[in-house]
Amino acid sequence: MINSQDIKKGVCIRMDGKLYFCIDFLHRKPGKGNTIMNVTLKDVVNGGVIEKRFNIGEKLEDVRVERRPYQYLYKDGEDLVFMNNETFEQINIAPSLVNGVNFLKESENVEVVVDSSTETVLYADVPVKVHLQITWTEPGLKGDTATNTLKPARVETGAEIRVPLFIEEGEIVEVDSRDGSYLGRVKA
Repeated sequence: MINSQDIKKGVCIRMDGKLYFCIDFLHRKPGKGNTIMNVTLKDVVNGGVIEKRFNIGEKLEDVRVERRPYQYLYKDGEDLVFMNNETFEQINIAPSLVNGVNFLKESENVEVVVDSSTETVLYADVPVKVHLQITWTEPGLKGDTATNTLKPARVETGAEIRVPLFIEEGEIVEVDSRDGSYLGRVKA
């Protein structure tokens, strides 16, 4: 159990039978009355975000979580198979629990968040910046660097992204795995 004033970003709590991660908090002292905590919580299972207000001193059930490095091996039916980099143990994770799954390629390292009391996988995070090769895009024209116009492209994982006009097939680009935005070219 933790006190409501001890909630910080990244803390996981159990409330109403569901697990929530704190993504934002505000410690507020109104003109009169008790100090309160306004907390923004993200549901671990469905990703929904809720706003909650707690009084200072209110007891909450905290969940001890561990972040472990895993490596993506292959797809097994509907599940993805990951290997723990330290123990070499393999686990299956549903694609819906992997943030940035569209930009996940084999042998990529991810961070898996586990409820340490039950050993249940809560979710897995693909690194924010990933390097991917362009497998298809429309040909670019020489001199198309002055404007910031974007064209569609497909990367090696099969995901569709938008890239500047000067990017060509075979180039390696850096992509933000959270939203699929183009960040830049990767120099070989």
